[in-house]
Amino acid sequence: MNDDFSKLKRKIFLQVVLIAIAAPLLGVIIQRLLIDGLFQASFAESIVQFFQNTFNMSYYEALNIYQQLFRNNKSWWLAGGLFLLLLLIFYFALSRMTKYFNEVSSGMELLLEESNREITLSPEMDFMAAKLNKVKSILEKRERDAKEAEQRKNDLVVYLAHDIKTPLTSVIGYLNLLDEAPDMPQEQKAKYIGITLEKAYRLEQLINEFFEITRFNLQTIVLNKEKINLPFMLQQMADEFYPMLTPQEKQVAVNAPDGLTLWGDADKLARVFNNILKNAIAYSYENSVIDISAVQQEGNVVITFTNRGDPIPLQKLDTIFEKFYRLDYSRSSNTGGAGLGLAIAKEIVTAHRGTIKAQSTREHTVFTVTLPSSDA
Repeated sequence: MNDDFSKLKRKIFLQVVLIAIAAPLLGVIIQRLLIDGLFQASFAESIVQFFQNTFNMSYYEALNIYQQLFRNNKSWWLAGGLFLLLLLIFYFALSRMTKYFNEVSSGMELLLEESNREITLSPEMDFMAAKLNKVKSILEKRERDAKEAEQRKNDLVVYLAHDIKTPLTSVIGYLNLLDEAPDMPQEQKAKYIGITLEKAYRLEQLINEFFEITRFNLQTIVLNKEKINLPFMLQQMADEFYPMLTPQEKQVAVNAPDGLTLWGDADKLARVFNNILKNAIAYSYENSVIDISAVQQEGNVVITFTNRGDPIPLQKLDTIFEKFYRLDYSRSSNTGGAGLGLAIAKEIVTAHRGTIKAQSTREHTVFTVTLPSSDA
Protein backbone atom coordinates (compact mmCIF):
# COMPACT_ATOMS: atom_id res chain seq x y z
CA MET A 1 0.00 0.00 0.00
CA ASN A 2 2.87 2.40 0.82
CA ASP A 3 4.36 1.83 -2.63
CA ASP A 4 0.94 2.50 -4.17
CA PHE A 5 0.85 5.96 -2.60
CA SER A 6 4.44 6.89 -3.55
CA LYS A 7 3.45 8.78 -6.72
CA LEU A 8 0.69 10.62 -4.88
CA LYS A 9 3.01 11.48 -1.99
CA ARG A 10 5.61 12.86 -4.40
CA LYS A 11 2.97 15.02 -6.08
CA ILE A 12 1.72 16.39 -2.75
CA PHE A 13 5.30 16.93 -1.54
CA LEU A 14 6.13 18.99 -4.63
CA GLN A 15 2.98 21.03 -4.16
CA VAL A 16 3.89 21.71 -0.52
CA VAL A 17 7.42 22.74 -1.53
CA LEU A 18 6.05 25.11 -4.18
CA ILE A 19 3.63 26.60 -1.66
CA ALA A 20 6.44 26.99 0.88
CA ILE A 21 8.51 28.88 -1.70
CA ALA A 22 5.63 30.92 -3.07
CA ALA A 23 4.23 31.98 0.30
CA PRO A 24 7.24 34.14 1.37
CA LEU A 25 7.44 35.66 -2.10
CA LEU A 26 3.78 36.58 -2.00
CA GLY A 27 4.31 37.95 1.52
CA VAL A 28 7.08 40.22 0.26
CA ILE A 29 4.90 41.32 -2.66
CA ILE A 30 2.02 42.13 -0.32
CA GLN A 31 4.31 44.08 1.98
CA ARG A 32 6.11 45.98 -0.80
CA LEU A 33 3.31 46.72 -3.21
CA LEU A 34 0.22 46.78 -1.04
CA ILE A 35 1.13 47.52 2.57
CA ASP A 36 4.03 49.88 1.92
CA GLY A 37 2.04 51.38 -0.95
CA LEU A 38 -0.55 52.56 1.55
CA PHE A 39 2.03 54.85 3.08
CA GLN A 40 3.57 56.35 -0.04
CA ALA A 41 2.97 60.09 -0.64
CA SER A 42 0.91 59.66 -3.80
CA PHE A 43 -1.44 57.16 -2.16
CA ALA A 44 -1.64 59.27 1.01
CA GLU A 45 -2.55 62.38 -0.98
CA SER A 46 -5.28 60.43 -2.82
CA ILE A 47 -6.82 59.23 0.46
CA VAL A 48 -6.67 62.70 2.02
CA GLN A 49 -8.36 64.24 -1.05
CA PHE A 50 -11.03 61.51 -0.95
CA PHE A 51 -11.87 62.35 2.68
CA GLN A 52 -11.90 66.09 1.88
CA ASN A 53 -14.23 65.78 -1.10
CA THR A 54 -16.52 63.14 0.38
CA PHE A 55 -16.92 64.42 3.93
CA ASN A 56 -16.14 68.18 3.40
CA MET A 57 -13.12 68.02 5.71
CA SER A 58 -10.18 70.35 5.88
CA TYR A 59 -6.80 69.12 4.74
CA TYR A 60 -5.49 68.66 8.29
CA GLU A 61 -8.63 66.81 9.43
CA ALA A 62 -8.38 64.43 6.48
CA LEU A 63 -4.64 63.93 7.05
CA ASN A 64 -5.25 63.15 10.74
CA ILE A 65 -7.84 60.48 9.86
CA TYR A 66 -5.48 58.97 7.28
CA GLN A 67 -2.70 58.71 9.86
CA GLN A 68 -5.02 57.10 12.44
CA LEU A 69 -6.43 54.58 9.97
CA PHE A 70 -3.34 53.65 8.03
CA ARG A 71 0.01 54.87 9.25
CA ASN A 72 -0.61 54.27 12.95
CA ASN A 73 -1.99 50.72 12.19
CA LYS A 74 0.68 49.58 9.77
CA SER A 75 1.36 46.34 11.72
CA TRP A 76 -2.35 45.45 11.67
CA TRP A 77 -2.57 46.00 7.93
CA LEU A 78 0.48 43.77 7.48
CA ALA A 79 -1.00 41.07 9.74
CA GLY A 80 -4.29 41.25 7.87
CA GLY A 81 -2.57 40.87 4.54
CA LEU A 82 -0.58 37.87 5.73
CA PHE A 83 -3.72 36.29 7.23
CA LEU A 84 -5.51 36.72 3.92
CA LEU A 85 -2.54 35.15 2.17
CA LEU A 86 -2.63 32.15 4.53
CA LEU A 87 -6.35 31.72 3.91
CA LEU A 88 -5.79 31.68 0.16
CA ILE A 89 -2.94 29.17 0.49
CA PHE A 90 -5.04 26.94 2.77
CA TYR A 91 -8.00 27.10 0.37
CA PHE A 92 -5.76 26.21 -2.57
CA ALA A 93 -4.19 23.25 -0.72
CA LEU A 94 -7.61 22.04 0.45
CA SER A 95 -8.96 22.25 -3.09
CA ARG A 96 -6.08 20.14 -4.37
CA MET A 97 -6.69 17.49 -1.70
CA THR A 98 -10.48 17.36 -2.12
CA LYS A 99 -9.95 16.98 -5.87
CA TYR A 100 -8.63 13.46 -5.23
CA PHE A 101 -11.57 12.63 -2.97
CA ASN A 102 -13.99 13.90 -5.60
CA GLU A 103 -12.33 11.71 -8.23
CA VAL A 104 -12.57 8.63 -6.00
CA SER A 105 -16.21 9.46 -5.19
CA SER A 106 -17.03 9.73 -8.89
CA GLY A 107 -15.23 6.45 -9.51
CA MET A 108 -17.26 4.72 -6.79
CA GLU A 109 -20.47 5.99 -8.38
CA LEU A 110 -19.39 4.32 -11.61
CA LEU A 111 -19.22 1.01 -9.73
CA LEU A 112 -23.00 1.07 -9.47
CA GLU A 113 -23.59 1.97 -13.09
CA GLU A 114 -24.29 -0.73 -15.66
CA SER A 115 -21.84 0.54 -18.23
CA ASN A 116 -18.55 -0.46 -19.81
CA ARG A 117 -16.92 2.86 -18.93
CA GLU A 118 -13.50 2.46 -17.40
CA ILE A 119 -12.82 4.36 -14.19
CA THR A 120 -10.04 6.91 -14.71
CA LEU A 121 -8.36 9.13 -12.11
CA SER A 122 -5.39 11.48 -12.04
CA PRO A 123 -2.06 9.87 -13.03
CA GLU A 124 -0.87 9.88 -9.42
CA MET A 125 -4.05 7.95 -8.50
CA ASP A 126 -3.59 5.21 -11.10
CA PHE A 127 -3.26 2.56 -8.39
CA MET A 128 -6.66 3.52 -6.97
CA ALA A 129 -8.22 3.52 -10.44
CA ALA A 130 -6.84 0.01 -11.02
CA LYS A 131 -8.36 -1.23 -7.76
CA LEU A 132 -11.73 0.38 -8.48
CA ASN A 133 -11.77 -1.17 -11.96
CA LYS A 134 -10.91 -4.55 -10.40
CA VAL A 135 -13.81 -4.21 -7.96
CA LYS A 136 -16.06 -3.19 -10.85
CA SER A 137 -15.02 -6.30 -12.79
CA ILE A 138 -15.67 -8.53 -9.77
CA LEU A 139 -19.11 -7.02 -9.20
CA GLU A 140 -19.99 -7.39 -12.88
CA LYS A 141 -18.85 -11.02 -12.85
CA ARG A 142 -20.89 -11.76 -9.74
CA GLU A 143 -23.93 -10.19 -11.34
CA ARG A 144 -23.42 -12.24 -14.51
CA ASP A 145 -22.95 -15.42 -12.47
CA ALA A 146 -26.11 -14.70 -10.47
CA LYS A 147 -28.10 -14.15 -13.66
CA GLU A 148 -26.70 -17.33 -15.21
CA ALA A 149 -27.52 -19.31 -12.05
CA GLU A 150 -31.03 -17.90 -12.05
CA GLN A 151 -31.43 -18.82 -15.71
CA ARG A 152 -30.16 -22.34 -15.04
CA LYS A 153 -32.58 -22.60 -12.14
CA ASN A 154 -35.48 -21.48 -14.32
CA ASP A 155 -34.47 -23.92 -17.06
CA LEU A 156 -34.29 -26.76 -14.56
CA VAL A 157 -37.73 -25.92 -13.20
CA VAL A 158 -39.03 -26.25 -16.76
CA TYR A 159 -37.17 -29.54 -17.27
CA LEU A 160 -38.38 -30.94 -13.95
CA ALA A 161 -41.95 -29.88 -14.68
CA HIS A 162 -41.72 -31.76 -17.97
CA ASP A 163 -40.19 -34.77 -16.23
CA ILE A 164 -42.93 -34.78 -13.59
CA LYS A 165 -45.57 -34.90 -16.29
CA THR A 166 -44.14 -38.14 -17.74
CA PRO A 167 -44.38 -40.40 -14.64
CA LEU A 168 -47.60 -38.70 -13.58
CA THR A 169 -49.19 -39.56 -16.92
CA SER A 170 -48.01 -43.16 -16.53
CA VAL A 171 -49.41 -43.40 -12.99
CA ILE A 172 -52.79 -42.06 -14.10
CA GLY A 173 -52.82 -44.34 -17.15
CA TYR A 174 -52.08 -47.55 -15.24
CA LEU A 175 -54.49 -46.67 -12.43
CA ASN A 176 -57.21 -46.10 -15.03
CA LEU A 177 -56.47 -49.53 -16.50
CA LEU A 178 -56.74 -51.13 -13.08
CA ASP A 179 -59.95 -49.25 -12.36
CA GLU A 180 -61.57 -50.11 -15.69
CA ALA A 181 -60.62 -53.81 -15.57
CA PRO A 182 -61.33 -55.14 -12.06
CA ASP A 183 -61.25 -58.72 -13.39
CA MET A 184 -57.74 -58.34 -14.78
CA PRO A 185 -55.54 -61.42 -14.27
CA GLN A 186 -53.58 -61.26 -11.02
CA GLU A 187 -50.21 -61.52 -12.76
CA GLN A 188 -50.96 -58.63 -15.10
CA LYS A 189 -52.42 -56.60 -12.24
CA ALA A 190 -49.25 -57.12 -10.17
CA LYS A 191 -47.15 -56.02 -13.15
CA TYR A 192 -49.14 -52.80 -13.59
CA ILE A 193 -49.05 -52.09 -9.86
CA GLY A 194 -45.26 -52.55 -9.89
CA ILE A 195 -44.86 -50.14 -12.81
CA THR A 196 -47.17 -47.63 -11.15
CA LEU A 197 -45.22 -47.84 -7.90
CA GLU A 198 -41.93 -47.31 -9.76
CA LYS A 199 -43.32 -44.23 -11.51
CA ALA A 200 -44.71 -42.95 -8.21
CA TYR A 201 -41.26 -43.26 -6.61
CA ARG A 202 -39.77 -41.33 -9.52
CA LEU A 203 -42.47 -38.70 -9.09
CA GLU A 204 -41.64 -38.44 -5.40
CA GLN A 205 -37.96 -37.97 -6.26
CA LEU A 206 -38.71 -35.14 -8.67
CA ILE A 207 -41.00 -33.42 -6.18
CA ASN A 208 -38.26 -33.65 -3.55
CA GLU A 209 -35.91 -32.00 -6.03
CA PHE A 210 -38.36 -29.13 -6.38
CA PHE A 211 -38.21 -28.68 -2.61
CA GLU A 212 -34.42 -28.88 -2.83
CA ILE A 213 -34.39 -25.95 -5.25
CA THR A 214 -36.54 -23.80 -2.97
CA ARG A 215 -34.54 -24.72 0.14
CA PHE A 216 -31.12 -24.12 -1.37
CA ASN A 217 -29.57 -20.82 -0.24
CA LEU A 218 -32.18 -20.51 2.53
CA GLN A 219 -30.45 -22.68 5.11
CA THR A 220 -27.19 -22.24 6.94
CA ILE A 221 -25.04 -25.33 7.29
CA VAL A 222 -24.70 -26.28 10.97
CA LEU A 223 -22.25 -29.10 11.67
CA ASN A 224 -22.72 -31.66 14.44
CA LYS A 225 -19.27 -33.22 14.44
CA GLU A 226 -18.41 -36.65 15.74
CA LYS A 227 -15.81 -39.35 15.19
CA ILE A 228 -16.66 -41.20 11.96
CA ASN A 229 -15.63 -44.74 11.02
CA LEU A 230 -14.95 -43.90 7.38
CA PRO A 231 -14.50 -47.44 5.93
CA PHE A 232 -17.80 -48.54 7.48
CA MET A 233 -19.62 -45.45 6.15
CA LEU A 234 -18.28 -45.90 2.60
CA GLN A 235 -19.03 -49.63 2.48
CA GLN A 236 -22.53 -49.13 3.86
CA MET A 237 -23.19 -46.46 1.26
CA ALA A 238 -21.91 -48.72 -1.55
CA ASP A 239 -24.25 -51.49 -0.40
CA GLU A 240 -27.22 -49.12 -0.48
CA PHE A 241 -26.62 -48.51 -4.18
CA TYR A 242 -26.73 -52.22 -5.05
CA PRO A 243 -30.26 -52.04 -6.59
CA MET A 244 -29.11 -49.22 -8.87
CA LEU A 245 -25.93 -51.03 -9.89
CA THR A 246 -27.37 -54.46 -10.68
CA PRO A 247 -29.42 -53.65 -13.84
CA GLN A 248 -26.34 -52.26 -15.60
CA GLU A 249 -23.95 -54.82 -14.08
CA LYS A 250 -21.89 -52.15 -12.37
CA GLN A 251 -19.92 -52.61 -9.16
CA VAL A 252 -18.52 -50.43 -6.40
CA ALA A 253 -15.17 -51.34 -4.86
CA VAL A 254 -14.23 -49.71 -1.53
CA ASN A 255 -10.58 -49.59 -0.51
CA ALA A 256 -10.04 -47.97 2.89
CA PRO A 257 -7.77 -49.17 5.73
CA ASP A 258 -9.47 -50.40 8.88
CA GLY A 259 -9.50 -47.89 11.70
CA LEU A 260 -9.41 -44.83 9.42
CA THR A 261 -11.45 -42.10 11.12
CA LEU A 262 -12.17 -38.42 10.76
CA TRP A 263 -14.14 -35.77 12.64
CA GLY A 264 -17.19 -34.41 10.89
CA ASP A 265 -20.93 -34.32 10.55
CA ALA A 266 -21.75 -37.92 9.63
CA ASP A 267 -25.14 -37.17 8.06
CA LYS A 268 -23.87 -34.32 5.92
CA LEU A 269 -20.70 -36.10 4.81
CA ALA A 270 -22.79 -39.14 3.94
CA ARG A 271 -24.79 -36.82 1.71
CA VAL A 272 -21.58 -35.60 0.07
CA PHE A 273 -20.35 -39.12 -0.67
CA ASN A 274 -23.85 -40.18 -1.73
CA ASN A 275 -24.10 -37.34 -4.24
CA ILE A 276 -20.66 -38.05 -5.71
CA LEU A 277 -21.25 -41.80 -5.95
CA LYS A 278 -24.69 -41.30 -7.47
CA ASN A 279 -23.14 -39.03 -10.09
CA ALA A 280 -20.33 -41.55 -10.76
CA ILE A 281 -22.83 -44.39 -11.24
CA ALA A 282 -25.06 -42.33 -13.51
CA TYR A 283 -22.23 -41.36 -15.86
CA SER A 284 -20.16 -44.57 -15.88
CA TYR A 285 -20.09 -47.26 -18.53
CA GLU A 286 -22.06 -50.48 -18.15
CA ASN A 287 -20.10 -53.45 -16.77
CA SER A 288 -17.63 -51.08 -15.10
CA VAL A 289 -16.34 -50.67 -11.56
CA ILE A 290 -16.54 -47.47 -9.52
CA ASP A 291 -13.52 -47.35 -7.20
CA ILE A 292 -13.70 -45.59 -3.83
CA SER A 293 -10.46 -45.20 -1.89
CA ALA A 294 -9.56 -43.37 1.31
CA VAL A 295 -6.08 -42.71 2.72
CA GLN A 296 -4.48 -40.64 5.47
CA GLN A 297 -2.18 -37.87 4.23
CA GLU A 298 -0.46 -35.32 6.50
CA GLY A 299 -3.32 -34.65 8.89
CA ASN A 300 -5.97 -35.02 6.21
CA VAL A 301 -8.10 -37.83 4.88
CA VAL A 302 -8.27 -38.01 1.07
CA ILE A 303 -11.26 -39.80 -0.44
CA THR A 304 -11.35 -40.45 -4.20
CA PHE A 305 -14.20 -41.67 -6.39
CA THR A 306 -13.04 -43.03 -9.77
CA ASN A 307 -15.41 -44.08 -12.53
CA ARG A 308 -14.90 -45.02 -16.17
CA GLY A 309 -17.17 -43.18 -18.53
CA ASP A 310 -17.37 -40.37 -21.02
CA PRO A 311 -14.90 -37.64 -19.99
CA ILE A 312 -16.11 -34.31 -18.64
CA PRO A 313 -15.06 -31.51 -21.03
CA LEU A 314 -12.27 -29.39 -19.59
CA GLN A 315 -14.32 -26.18 -19.80
CA LYS A 316 -17.04 -27.78 -17.66
CA LEU A 317 -14.79 -28.98 -14.84
CA ASP A 318 -14.84 -25.51 -13.25
CA THR A 319 -18.63 -25.25 -13.36
CA ILE A 320 -19.88 -28.67 -12.26
CA PHE A 321 -19.85 -27.52 -8.62
CA GLU A 322 -22.09 -24.54 -9.36
CA LYS A 323 -25.67 -24.76 -8.21
CA PHE A 324 -28.29 -25.80 -10.78
CA TYR A 325 -25.61 -27.04 -13.17
CA ARG A 326 -26.03 -30.40 -14.91
CA LEU A 327 -23.68 -32.11 -17.31
CA ASP A 328 -26.43 -33.32 -19.60
CA TYR A 329 -29.95 -31.90 -19.45
CA SER A 330 -31.18 -34.45 -21.96
CA ARG A 331 -30.64 -37.24 -19.42
CA SER A 332 -32.79 -35.61 -16.76
CA SER A 333 -35.54 -38.20 -16.92
CA ASN A 334 -33.21 -41.06 -16.07
CA THR A 335 -30.09 -39.84 -14.32
CA GLY A 336 -30.59 -36.16 -13.76
CA GLY A 337 -31.51 -34.18 -10.70
CA ALA A 338 -31.91 -30.57 -9.85
CA GLY A 339 -28.25 -29.86 -10.47
CA LEU A 340 -27.69 -29.31 -6.75
CA GLY A 341 -25.90 -32.49 -5.70
CA LEU A 342 -22.32 -31.42 -6.36
CA ALA A 343 -23.02 -27.81 -5.36
CA ILE A 344 -24.34 -28.94 -1.98
CA ALA A 345 -21.41 -31.35 -1.66
CA LYS A 346 -19.00 -28.46 -2.13
CA GLU A 347 -20.83 -26.34 0.47
CA ILE A 348 -20.64 -29.14 3.05
CA VAL A 349 -16.98 -29.94 2.34
CA THR A 350 -16.06 -26.24 2.57
CA ALA A 351 -17.90 -26.00 5.91
CA HIS A 352 -15.62 -28.83 7.12
CA ARG A 353 -12.58 -26.76 6.02
CA GLY A 354 -11.94 -29.24 3.22
CA THR A 355 -11.71 -29.19 -0.56
CA ILE A 356 -13.38 -31.00 -3.43
CA LYS A 357 -12.20 -31.15 -7.03
CA ALA A 358 -12.70 -33.14 -10.21
CA GLN A 359 -10.32 -34.41 -12.88
CA SER A 360 -11.32 -36.12 -16.10
CA THR A 361 -9.41 -37.94 -18.83
CA ARG A 362 -10.40 -40.30 -21.62
CA GLU A 363 -9.85 -43.25 -19.27
CA HIS A 364 -11.65 -42.11 -16.13
CA THR A 365 -13.12 -39.31 -14.06
CA VAL A 366 -11.90 -38.75 -10.49
CA PHE A 367 -13.59 -36.75 -7.73
CA THR A 368 -11.26 -36.02 -4.81
CA VAL A 369 -12.47 -34.91 -1.38
CA THR A 370 -9.87 -33.77 1.17
CA LEU A 371 -10.99 -33.37 4.79
CA PRO A 372 -9.15 -32.68 8.06
CA SER A 373 -8.78 -35.90 10.02
CA SER A 374 -9.18 -34.11 13.37
CA ASP A 375 -11.24 -31.22 14.71
CA ALA A 376 -8.16 -29.19 15.66
